[in-house]
Amino acid sequence: MKYFLTALGLALVLEGMPYFIAPGSVKKTLAMIKEQPEKSLRLFGLLAMLAGVFLLYVVNVF
Repeated sequence: MKYFLTALGLALVLEGMPYFIAPGSVKKTLAMIKEQPEKSLRLFGLLAMLAGVFLLYVVNVF
């Protein structure tokens, strides 16, 4: 549970940084994302999840 909460806290810090550092750029980026087709967003989400799983695998095996 300690590792989960640590990872969750780190994720929240990383997710919050762009909103604190450059809120205007975040708004522009979100507007661009809104214009993207759902298929592209799903593919990006899948690739991000696979990259995360691969990273977790590499970290835990080596």
